[in-house]
Amino acid sequence: MPVPLIFEESKPGRKGYTLPDLDVPFQEELIPNRFLRSKPPELPEVSEGMVVRHFVNLSVQNHHVDKGFYPLGSCTMKYNPKVNEKAALFPGFTDLHPLQPSATAQGALRLMRELGRALCEIVGLPAITLQPSAGAHGELTALLMIRAYHTHSGSPRRKVVIPDSAHGTNPASIISAGYETVKVKSDDYGLVDSEALEAALDDEVAAFMITNPNTLGIFECGIENIAKMVHDAGAMLYMDGANMNALMGIARPGDMGFDVVHLNLHKTFSTPHGGGGPGSGPVCVRAELTDFLPAPVVISDKKGYQSATPDKSIGHPGAACGNFGVMVKAYAYIRSLGAEGLKEVSENAVLNANYIKEKLKACYHLPYDRTCMHEVVFSGKKQKIKGVTTLDIAKRLLDYGFHPPTIYFPQVVEEAIMIEPTETESRETLDAFIAAMAEIAREAGESPDLLHTAPHHTPVRRLDEVSAARKPVLRWEMKC
Repeated sequence: MPVPLIFEESKPGRKGYTLPDLDVPFQEELIPNRFLRSKPPELPEVSEGMVVRHFVNLSVQNHHVDKGFYPLGSCTMKYNPKVNEKAALFPGFTDLHPLQPSATAQGALRLMRELGRALCEIVGLPAITLQPSAGAHGELTALLMIRAYHTHSGSPRRKVVIPDSAHGTNPASIISAGYETVKVKSDDYGLVDSEALEAALDDEVAAFMITNPNTLGIFECGIENIAKMVHDAGAMLYMDGANMNALMGIARPGDMGFDVVHLNLHKTFSTPHGGGGPGSGPVCVRAELTDFLPAPVVISDKKGYQSATPDKSIGHPGAACGNFGVMVKAYAYIRSLGAEGLKEVSENAVLNANYIKEKLKACYHLPYDRTCMHEVVFSGKKQKIKGVTTLDIAKRLLDYGFHPPTIYFPQVVEEAIMIEPTETESRETLDAFIAAMAEIAREAGESPDLLHTAPHHTPVRRLDEVSAARKPVLRWEMKC
C-alpha cells in the first residue's frame, strides 16, 4: 500500500513532544529581526507514534544492502559487520573535537597511524594521507600531489592519460586538477591497448590513470610492461583503487609498479556505500611523493603521536583529519580479519563473480569470455534484438526482489550489464538472482511487453528518469 505524505497525516493540535517552559529570559535584540520568522514553519502536526510508523513504513519500501542483494558493478555494495559500526560509536571517539590538542587525542591518533600503516602494507606503498573524504576526492588529491611533484621537479606537464573503460569520476578529477584528458582504447581482450598507450605517452603526460582490475572486471595482465612504458616517459602510474576488493592479500599495486593508489574505505573496508553517507578515500604514495602529502599527517615521536605538515604539502584538501568514523570502522575490519581474512574476502568475491558468469553466459552475451575478477560484465544485445533493452531488464528485476546491477557502464560494452556480487552473498542468494535473470531472459523472448512496462510490483512504477534528472521536484508544497 502507498504510504501517505506525512503532511497528509497532519491534524492541527497533534504533538509528538512536550517541552518545559523557557527559564532563560529571551531578549529579542540578541537576534536581528531579519533572522526571525514572521510566521511559524509549515511543519506537519503528528504524534510520536505516527512519526515512527511513517518512517518505518517508508524504510521497508526502500531497498538497501541490509534488506537484500545489491549487485551494483564497480560499487562493492557488500554487507558490513555491525560490530564495526558499534566501535565507531565509542564515546572516546565520538566526543573528540578535531582541533583539540594532540596530547588529549592519543588514542585516535594512534588508530590513524596504525590504520595508515596497515593500508600501506595492503597496497605496497610507503606513505599515505587519510584526508580525502571520498574516492573522487582521493583522485583529485592524488592528481594535485602529482602536479606539485612535476612542478617542483621543473617539468610541469599538462596531460593525464586514461583508458576508454575508466570510471566516470576519472576525467572529471583530471579536469578539476587542471589537466587535459587523453583517452586510449581497449584491445580485443578488454585490456589497455599497449600500442595506443605508447603513442599517447609524451613529455607532456603527467600520469596514466587506470583501474586494476579494470571496469570490465579483468586484471591488466600486462601491468608491469605498462608501468615501464609510463615511467620511461617520465610520468607516474596511478591506480584507482575502486576495485581493491579483488586484490587484498593476493596482489599489491605497489609491487606492480604503481606510484599512487587511492582506496575507498566505504567500499572495501566496512563502511556502507551509498545513500549520501560519509566516505573516505585515502591515497597511498611512493617515497618521492611523501613531502607533498596533504596536512595533517600523523607521526610518532618521543612525545607520542602528533599531527605534522610535510615540507612541500599541497595543503588541506578537507577539514580536520578526514572522516574519522569511517577510519574507525576500517581499522576494526582490518584488525578483526587479519591478513588471511582479507585474502579470503577477495578470493570469495572473485569466486562469486565467476560463478555468476558461468551460470548466465548462456542467457546473456558475454563480450569477454575469460576468467574475471570480482565483477563480470554482460551485454543485453541478445535481448535488444528482440526489442528489449538493458533498462527493461533492470526494471523487471525489481519485480523479483533484487536491486538491478549497474547498466550501460562501462560504455565500451553495448547494453552493458555490470554485476558485482561481493564476498558477503551466499550461494543461495546467488542462485536466486541467477534464476531471476534467466527467467527475465526467457520473458524477453516470449513476453517483451511485460518488460517494457516493468516494474509491476514495486511501491512506485517506472519513472520518467529524464524529467526526474532535468526537472526534479525537490520539495512538497502545501496546496491552499
